[in-house]
Amino acid sequence: MADSENLSYAVWGSEIEPDAHAQMRAACGLPVSVRAALMADAHVGYGLPIGGVLATRGAVIPYAVGVDIACRVRLTVFDLDPRELREREEHYKGIIARNTAFGVGAAFEGKSRAQHPVMDEDWSVSHVTAGLRDKAWSQLGTSGSGNHFVEFGSFEAADGAAGVPAGRKLALVSHSGSRGAGAAVCAHYSRVAAELHPDLAGERGRLAWLPLDPGERGSDAGLEYWNAMELMGRYASANHQVIHERIARSVGAPVLLQVENHHNFAWKERHETAPGVAEELIVHRKGATPAGKGVLGYIPGTMVAPGFLVEGLGQSASLDSASHGAGRAMSRTRARKVERWETLRARLDEQNVRLISAGLDESPIAYKDIHAVMRAQADLVRTLATFQPMLVKMAPDGERPED
Repeated sequence: MADSENLSYAVWGSEIEPDAHAQMRAACGLPVSVRAALMADAHVGYGLPIGGVLATRGAVIPYAVGVDIACRVRLTVFDLDPRELREREEHYKGIIARNTAFGVGAAFEGKSRAQHPVMDEDWSVSHVTAGLRDKAWSQLGTSGSGNHFVEFGSFEAADGAAGVPAGRKLALVSHSGSRGAGAAVCAHYSRVAAELHPDLAGERGRLAWLPLDPGERGSDAGLEYWNAMELMGRYASANHQVIHERIARSVGAPVLLQVENHHNFAWKERHETAPGVAEELIVHRKGATPAGKGVLGYIPGTMVAPGFLVEGLGQSASLDSASHGAGRAMSRTRARKVERWETLRARLDEQNVRLISAGLDESPIAYKDIHAVMRAQADLVRTLATFQPMLVKMAPDGERPED
């Protein structure tokens, strides 16, 4: 356990930079903080570190949820041999190109817009979301920038785990979130929270919270944010559903399994606050994945390293959480300085991965060793299957990241 001002937090993994621990200690020092944990993929973020889990009492922290609200991954496994991908590579490149779009301003207009019930929901839960409905609709089915991706690869379950027959199968994985709408919700309510807590100066200002208990000053804004966050969660899920349904139609093979899990969100959950005493807390998982007992999730690696289908083990000390990926080992700026396209292409060729597009800042060297991360959290999740990327698309080089 690591000491902080008011409470301690459990830590998984040893390769975590001091600044991430400093951010975690600052979050633990908030008067609303009750419990916390730091995952093995942790690195510096805004306010709460990426990989940080923070439970509060009666309050939500917009920046502890994050800019890309409800960012998530979705896995679809097809009843198809992955050798089909190598034999018809251009065909599968075209499938990705036709069925989603990458980049900061990526959008669909007119008849190309997707239809989904989420767009018929009440977007007036907040004046912010009310003004974003049309933009959100145009971005439904798009994949954004930064570390967001769509990739085909080879899925292999151990002994037919998760109901998938033994042997390799073609699979699809996507990673993206609530796009411009989620970012706008975060920006607005973070400002409102900061105005409520002018005593939180500098970087600590990003830990400003909104109360959720009725009658408290600022609770109206807290409820608005909560409702907007929940809507962004449903919207982000719809975004993946659209991408996967469109691609599945183009692939034309039966679907054997679909799994989806999200991070950058806050949940109302019951956890122990003292021996034998449990209460409802607001659990923020910023770049951390729910891993309650028996809960399925997918943890991606890098564009060359495998991802893992996992089952949560329900570890109380982690607040039923696990990592959401490998986690960055170096900043985007540093990665762009040290990586070169010729060396990146050599890494890709070595692993037999075809890259359609990406930025140098998403090179595998910018990330931690996913195998080390998985070993560090062996008491949090059990691996059921692996996914090896084969054909990867991210936003073209030069796009500004949204995460």
